[in-house]
Amino acid sequence: MRHSNKSKKILALFLLLMFGFVIFLAVMLYTALHKRDIPSIYSEDTAKAQRGSIISADGFHIATTQKLYKAVVNTRNIDPGKEELFVQLFSIYSGMDPKEIKERLHTRKGSVTLSYHISPKEAMYLKTLAFELRRLGVFIEYETPNGDRILQGLNILESGEARQYPYGNLLTPLLGYPRKIEEDGYTRVYGIKGLEKFFDEELNPQQNKTQKALRDVNGYLILNKQSDVKRQINGLTVKLNIPILLQSRVEIITDQIKQKLQADEIIATVMESKTGKIIALASSNRFDPNHIRVQDYPSLNANVIEYSYEPGSVIKPIIFSLMLDRGLINPYDMVNGHNGRFTMGTKTIVDEHAFSMLSAEDVLVYSSNIGIAQLAQKLNGVEFTEGLKRFGFTHFSGIDLPYEKRGSVPSSAQLNNYLYKAITAYGYGMRANPMQLVKAFNVFNNGGKLINPMVVEALYDDNGRIIPMQIQAPTQVIAPATAERMKQILIKTVNVGTGTIAKTPGLEVGGKTGTAHIAKNGAYVNSYHTSFIGFANDSKHNYTIGITVIEPRTVYFASITAVPVFKAIVDLMVEEKYLTPDPAAAAAASEPSNAESTHL
Repeated sequence: MRHSNKSKKILALFLLLMFGFVIFLAVMLYTALHKRDIPSIYSEDTAKAQRGSIISADGFHIATTQKLYKAVVNTRNIDPGKEELFVQLFSIYSGMDPKEIKERLHTRKGSVTLSYHISPKEAMYLKTLAFELRRLGVFIEYETPNGDRILQGLNILESGEARQYPYGNLLTPLLGYPRKIEEDGYTRVYGIKGLEKFFDEELNPQQNKTQKALRDVNGYLILNKQSDVKRQINGLTVKLNIPILLQSRVEIITDQIKQKLQADEIIATVMESKTGKIIALASSNRFDPNHIRVQDYPSLNANVIEYSYEPGSVIKPIIFSLMLDRGLINPYDMVNGHNGRFTMGTKTIVDEHAFSMLSAEDVLVYSSNIGIAQLAQKLNGVEFTEGLKRFGFTHFSGIDLPYEKRGSVPSSAQLNNYLYKAITAYGYGMRANPMQLVKAFNVFNNGGKLINPMVVEALYDDNGRIIPMQIQAPTQVIAPATAERMKQILIKTVNVGTGTIAKTPGLEVGGKTGTAHIAKNGAYVNSYHTSFIGFANDSKHNYTIGITVIEPRTVYFASITAVPVFKAIVDLMVEEKYLTPDPAAAAAASEPSNAESTHL
C-alpha cells in the first residue's frame, strides 16, 4: 500500500513537471511566433542634400541655398508654472516676439509649430536651448489615455530650403528666380526663369545623406564596415564668365543713361570676340529675387533674348557683307543718293542726310537707306534669306538661357520682290533679339566665324571636379578677307560716320548705329528702338559690345542714345584693365592734322 502511494506521488510530480514544461514550450513558441514591438538596436540618420550655388567669375556667391528648420513643441509637455520661462528663453534664442510665441502655444493642445523659418545658426542655438530646458525641468511627462507616458519637449527639425541672393538685384533678370514646392513636408526650390531655370537639373540636389548603423545606449550611431552609408551629393555649382565688379558697374551705366533718356529699358552685352564668353550682360530693368513685387513683373524677362524687334540700320552691314562676300559689289562702287529722297514703286525712301553720289562703303558709314536699298537688289531671294540665316537670324543664339525668341525674316519668295529687299536691307520687315545681333556682328571681329555666346564657364561638384560646358564649333560664315574689309568699314563709321562718339584714342573701335520706328497696333508710331553694335580691340583683346535702347523719350537718334552707352562701357573697360590703349596711337590721334591746323 505504501509502495502504491509512493508511485502515485512520483507520477503526479512527473505529470506536474511535464505540464510545466509544456507550458514553457508554449510560451516560448508564442513569443517566437507572435508579432511584437522590440526596441531596434539600429538607428538611422538622414540629411537633405542642397541646391547648388551660382558664383561669379571672380568667385562671389550670387545665388546660394540655406537650409531652413522648424521648431516644434508639444504644449502638453510644458510645465504650466514654467511656461513664461519657456516663452522668454525661446524668444531670446529665436528672435520671435514673446506675444506671438504665446499665441501659437495656445492655438491648440499637443504638437505646435512655433516657426518654419529658422536659419541653421538659430537652429544650432535652439537645439542647445532644448537640452537646457529639459535640464531645468521646463518639460514634464504627460500620460495618454492608453497609459503611455510621453516626454517630447522642443524639437528642431529640417523643414526645407530657401534661395538667398546676397547682392539683391545684381545680374537680374539674367539670374532669374525660383519657386518653392513642398514635397513630403519638405520645401524644395526649383528654377522658373533665367539661369536658375536653364541649369535647374544641374543645380538640383543629387542624393540625400543617409546613415543606418548600430546605436549605442545613448542612441548615437556606431559607424563601421557593416553600416549602410550614402553620402550627401549636393547640386552642382554654376560658375559664370561674368565678374561681379564689371557687371555691377555696367549696370550703373545703364541705370544712369536710362534715367537721362527716360527710356523703357537699356540692354548692354559685352562678349569676348574669340571665345564667345559673355563678361557682362546688363539690363536697366532689374528686380530683387528675394522680394519680387507686382511692379517687378515687367522686369522678370531677360529681354536680351526674350524681346525681338525690327533692328533698323544695324542690319545694313550684314546685308552689305553678303554682297561683298559674293563679289556682287566693290566698296568703291558709286551709288546714287538721289539727294536724300527716292521712290521705289509705292514706297518713298528718305535719308536723314542728303547725298547726290557716294561710295558703296559710305552707304554704311553714313547709314544711307537709299543706298542700301539699291545695293540689296543685287541679291536674289534665296541668297538674301539664307544669308541672314547663316548669320544666325531665326535660329536660337545658343546662349545658355531659356525662353529665347528667335525672330523672323521674310521668305525667299518675298525677298525676290524689290520692295521687300529694299525695306529688309535697312532693318524693317524682319525681327531679331539683341543677342542675335551681337552674335552676328561678332563675325566681323572674329575672322568671319560665327560662335555661340556663353554666360557660364563651367560646372563644379562638391569635390571641385570641373564639368566643362559643351562648346559648338565655330562656323565660317564669310571669308576672313570679307570680315576684315567689313571691320575696316565699321572702324571708318566710328571715325567719320554716325558713330563718332564711340572713338577712343589708342583702341580699334568700330560699329554701326540703328534707329527704327516701333510698330504699335499695326502702324508705326513716333517711338523708336535705337542700337549700336560694335567692337573694341587692343593689341591682345577683342570684344564685341551690343547696346539696345528701348523707346528713349528725350532724344531718339542712336548716335546720341545707344552710342554713349557703348562709349561709357569702353571707358570703363579701359579703367578696369580689360583694354589697354596703345600710347603711340593715342598720342597720334590727339595731334591735329595739317588740314585741321590750317582750319584753326
